[in-house]
Amino acid sequence: MVKLYNTLTRKKEVFKPISEGKVGLYTCGPTVYWYAHVGNFRSYIFADVLKRVLMYNGLEVKHIINVTDVGHLTSDADSGEDKLEASAARERKTASEISHFYFNAFQKDFEKLNLIEPFKWTWATEHIKEQIDMINILEKKGYTYKTSDGIYFDTSKFADYGMLSNKKICGLEAGASQHTPISTGVKRKIYLREKKNKTDFALWKFSGEPGERQQEWKSPWGLGFPGWHIECSAMSSKYLGKQFDIHTGGEDNMPIHHENEIAQSECAFGKKPWVKTWMHGAFLNIKGNKKMSKSAGKIMTISELERGGISPLAYRYFTYSAKYRKPLVWSDEAIKGAVDSYKRLKNIISGIENKGGMNKKYLKEFEERINDDLDMPGAVAVLWKLVRDEKAEGKIGTIKKMDQVFGLELLKEEVVDVPDDVQAIADERQKARDEKDWVKSDKLRDKLRGMGWAIKDRKEGYELGGDGNNIK
Repeated sequence: MVKLYNTLTRKKEVFKPISEGKVGLYTCGPTVYWYAHVGNFRSYIFADVLKRVLMYNGLEVKHIINVTDVGHLTSDADSGEDKLEASAARERKTASEISHFYFNAFQKDFEKLNLIEPFKWTWATEHIKEQIDMINILEKKGYTYKTSDGIYFDTSKFADYGMLSNKKICGLEAGASQHTPISTGVKRKIYLREKKNKTDFALWKFSGEPGERQQEWKSPWGLGFPGWHIECSAMSSKYLGKQFDIHTGGEDNMPIHHENEIAQSECAFGKKPWVKTWMHGAFLNIKGNKKMSKSAGKIMTISELERGGISPLAYRYFTYSAKYRKPLVWSDEAIKGAVDSYKRLKNIISGIENKGGMNKKYLKEFEERINDDLDMPGAVAVLWKLVRDEKAEGKIGTIKKMDQVFGLELLKEEVVDVPDDVQAIADERQKARDEKDWVKSDKLRDKLRGMGWAIKDRKEGYELGGDGNNIK
């Protein structure tokens, strides 16, 4: 029985899919105008764990991740430059070249983190028709209005607007006659007519002048491009249906992007709730409890981690040190601790003899943790208890089963990089054994064990690997 925290209801609920045995899952994907950083990937690791837990419980998961390659502006208020257009101008490339270059970089990091590929990557520019069709439906139902800048959704006509983030919108309607300045891709200033309500959002944006943008399409309302929010609604509903099970994303998506998705989708399709379960991952923060972001001035990519000697799977392991709904603080000390812990865990496991079978006791504890709203810190604690339990049977089979969720490649053989100081102690111990100095030999063995290394004596010498607690 899987229990998941639903942002929509603000409580943990027993998960029951709409269609028995099958799950429709949508994850807000990357805007491919720059490299994704490790903070971004925390959200994708959380979504991957969710998918793995559902699959572990025998459910068939259809997972969709979108690729935003148009329409994501630099301001959530539907103003500013299109991030793809701005990046293309800065790098003197086409928008298509930019989007495919950064998506390829994203996908490589995705693979390094051992994230399971979605059923489909859906590109916004490949689904313009679906977005126009959805706007047409909303227009016919009376939910839209036109400004000099585009076609907008009237949030005052959706009584439940703000229910996801518990946002109070009274007093936000009908403003004064101020105008909001923005810049187009060629830096020409224009002024937009004020929206009817501050929470209203663009469904379709008009091009300033034909040819100013690289990406623009004909529509019933004029030459332009889709708004960011309509993309996710149109693509998720095409592949998962007009009502589906789970929608995930970072907590920063919740108050605007996801609220807008709900409003336009429930008005267009007449399904309530449009999505049964909403799940949001918390930020990866840096010093000062600030979200890791480009604007904060400090980001790190997966490739940069690797150059610093931190494997992508060690970073994945690091994210398990906090529950997905809790902030996780990035620091050199914290990531080093996770790297050391992951290496130690792999060393221990490499020293365990495979005697077959499964340990039902530890597997039950593990399943209780993962099925309780993806409690990965608890699941990791169970794993450590198992590998340290000298009397536990069926360790390897149980670890293999657990790794279906962890995704840490715990049983993958690797060339162990033995530190020089560890190697020196092991050699000294071998010399003591050759001289039959058993007291010194035992002391050195215990010293190695305290450093997280096991030593196994062989006829031809010794073998370094797993933790001493696992020597049989």
